[in-house]
Amino acid sequence: MNISESHRYLRDALTALYDQREAGNIADMVMEKISGLKRIDRVLNKGHELDPAQTQLLHRYADNLLQHQPVQYVLQEAWFYGMRLYVDERVLIPRPETEELAEWIIKEEIKKTTIIDIGTGSGCIAIALKKNVPAADIWAIDISEAALEVAQKHAGMQHTDITFLKADILQEAAQSSLPPFDIIVSNPPYIPASGEKEMSKNVTQYEPHNALFVPDNDPLMFYSAIAAFASGNLNANGHVYMEIHEAMGEAVKDIFEKHGLSDIIIRKDLQGKERMIRAGKR
Repeated sequence: MNISESHRYLRDALTALYDQREAGNIADMVMEKISGLKRIDRVLNKGHELDPAQTQLLHRYADNLLQHQPVQYVLQEAWFYGMRLYVDERVLIPRPETEELAEWIIKEEIKKTTIIDIGTGSGCIAIALKKNVPAADIWAIDISEAALEVAQKHAGMQHTDITFLKADILQEAAQSSLPPFDIIVSNPPYIPASGEKEMSKNVTQYEPHNALFVPDNDPLMFYSAIAAFASGNLNANGHVYMEIHEAMGEAVKDIFEKHGLSDIIIRKDLQGKERMIRAGKR
């Protein structure tokens, strides 16, 4: 098959799972990975035949995608804040709203010097911050050794110096072992376990559940823990930035206020949903 035929084959196959537009977008990502050509170059070279190795790769990717595996895991890459990152099933796939959270910090906090990313996962937030605020001393913690392996790989690929630690922010011992910071940032698990049934298979079957879901009876457990940590470990004039569930903004605000944080802002993402919050310490 040539490039044009391969794209059409993959796009048509994926319409069994996705709408036409998303199927086309995924096919574009796959064809760029296989051919090494940007879209315009593929158009100009649409009659170019794939070699046997590329054809084999095309069919392997198609088989994985048709099992609902996310394209980012299939290709083992995702883009975040202009960076191409390695991803696999040990870490969450970076989302656009998380990119907006990182951008909020970068634009408003460029003079802050010490930052901790709690539940770093792939390390995407910490690495984006270090790339754009290189003078900052950035720490990143996670409970998952597997996730930390991916984050450290990313940090090396992006030539960023970040302190990675295995730590569970839910444990008081972990909180007390950490120093104070100017900025605390986190995209914690916040989806109630009962919400799993409403989510697509490419999320629930492949992405790590411990990075997504929280118990129905305590969905704000990470916000409570991080607010408590901030009350003792956030420097004066520092800020906490967190991604939130769109339905829980006011509840998170209440938690922050109970722990003495102030100047709280709930921010909407580009889709108009309340997905980020910032709180300060005087």
